[in-house]
Amino acid sequence: MFALLRIRDFGLLWLAGLISIAGDIALFIALPLYVYRLTDSTVATAGVLVATFAPRVLLGSIAGVFVDHWDRKRVMLVADLIRAPLLLPIVFAPDHLVVLYTIAAVQGTIGLFFSPAEGALLPRLVGKEHLVQANALNALNDNIGLLIGPVIGATLYAAAGIGGVVLINAATYLASGFLIAFIETDARPERSDPDRSGSAVRRVKSDLGQGLSMIGRNRALRVLVVAALLSGVAEGVFATLGLSPLVLDVLGGTPAQVGWIAGAQALGGFAAGLIVIRIGARLSKRWLLGGGMAGVGLCDFSSFNVFRFVPPGTPAVGAVMGIMGVAGFPVVAGSVGRQSLVQEEAPDAYRGRVFGALGSVSGLAMVIGFAAGGVLGDAIGLVPVLSVSALLRVLGGIIALVFLPREAPDEPHALVSATPRIEGA
Repeated sequence: MFALLRIRDFGLLWLAGLISIAGDIALFIALPLYVYRLTDSTVATAGVLVATFAPRVLLGSIAGVFVDHWDRKRVMLVADLIRAPLLLPIVFAPDHLVVLYTIAAVQGTIGLFFSPAEGALLPRLVGKEHLVQANALNALNDNIGLLIGPVIGATLYAAAGIGGVVLINAATYLASGFLIAFIETDARPERSDPDRSGSAVRRVKSDLGQGLSMIGRNRALRVLVVAALLSGVAEGVFATLGLSPLVLDVLGGTPAQVGWIAGAQALGGFAAGLIVIRIGARLSKRWLLGGGMAGVGLCDFSSFNVFRFVPPGTPAVGAVMGIMGVAGFPVVAGSVGRQSLVQEEAPDAYRGRVFGALGSVSGLAMVIGFAAGGVLGDAIGLVPVLSVSALLRVLGGIIALVFLPREAPDEPHALVSATPRIEGA
């Protein structure tokens, strides 16, 4: 089941991701909770999330251009080494919203380079025939981090405040960079345009046009753009209203129980990751993505409305934890399907730009979701806004199932222990 981890470079990248995601989730849980308690405002809480994801809208596609021209290992390493010290001002000025928003924006900008580089490099490490299993392992990695991160975030926040969470997150970036430094696979991308004459601005515009043209010509990638738009809006609303405000103001829970709910979904995702690793090669990527999105939407809708049938406090929180545990499977399935489709449909020379463009679409959608959640959550109420956002996920899943090209399930491949095939070598 875990034979892919015997591929040295993939194992290093997987472990680096596990460490980093745990720190990221710890801060992701603690920072909105801190701002919400500091200001008692969903708008202010949404501001942190907007600052984090707004750079995707402005710079996501441009970052993908550079990822398609720079050594992808070096991009990830430098991103980690820069992000670690840039977190530290929060320790010294934790009560200044401007500082929190600025650092969130800078961190989000740097992350624009890391994520496309990681996604674009993965097929080089394992070969295209093992993409579903490799992405399932990464999803398992994420859910282990989701299990650890909320516990770290909630515990440190209670014991040492937001500063303690920040220091741990900075340390995880350094550890991740250390591991990535030992990857040996050639991480230089293939070239799509050998003619690099002209000004830098002209070359960037040309590269952007090529990436968008690639998406426009590919039906599967066009469907992924629509799915990313709907899912991003829903995720933005959920991130603003679906954790701290929902637990504290609707379910009658405690700050510690915010982490419990995230941990419950991670536990379900962990179990789902094990299943997808084993059987993923037999599943259609179309069903992984479409079924996953629809399943997440249905689970979310149920969890947002469970208080109508269960008493507030621990019983309501416990019911939502159960639903979120079930939601772990469609979350993993959708993530694996999306990543595998991009890596399969986009050639190596364009992969960073496609990931970057999808990141921009998702970022724009999430910013819309943050704004809608922050404003409408105060004006209309948490539950109606959250419920509509859940139905957007269901709609995205239906669109994916209807419009993605049908495919035969992948045939299982034997995994050799030798160095995997490297495209373009």
